[in-house]
Amino acid sequence: MAAIGRRGGRPLRFLVAGAVNTLLGLAFYPLLLWASPWFRVHYLAALGLAQITCLLFAFATHKFGVFRTRGPGIVREFAAFASFYAISYAANWAMLPLLVELAGIRPAAAQTGFTLAVIAGSYFWHSRITFRPADNPEQPRSQEIRCEP
Repeated sequence: MAAIGRRGGRPLRFLVAGAVNTLLGLAFYPLLLWASPWFRVHYLAALGLAQITCLLFAFATHKFGVFRTRGPGIVREFAAFASFYAISYAANWAMLPLLVELAGIRPAAAQTGFTLAVIAGSYFWHSRITFRPADNPEQPRSQEIRCEP
């Protein structure tokens, strides 16, 4: 990520982190369904485990790899980061059963489609809300960890 950060800056780091997080998110849920017959029956339990795991991984990649923030704001950042996903997760928990049970779409395919819809708003939320200073939400966060030689 350091080499990518020097060449392309934050937007490129965001795209790389997003690709890694999306691949993990898209792979982890179907892997759970494949790995255990119990999760195939209880696909919402698999969804919950996948969401918790992927949320923690995504926060770490965004905080340390993309926005490189430091200081005492980690609790505020995590709360803002998690709130975006809480809204997304609530919609996901409502939509997935409808897509699977009523529309007859396989769980992994329905989840993939939903994930693609969530990607669109995440950069704007995280760049404008999550990783902003607590004292002035209108100013970009200037306190970044630099990975320069």
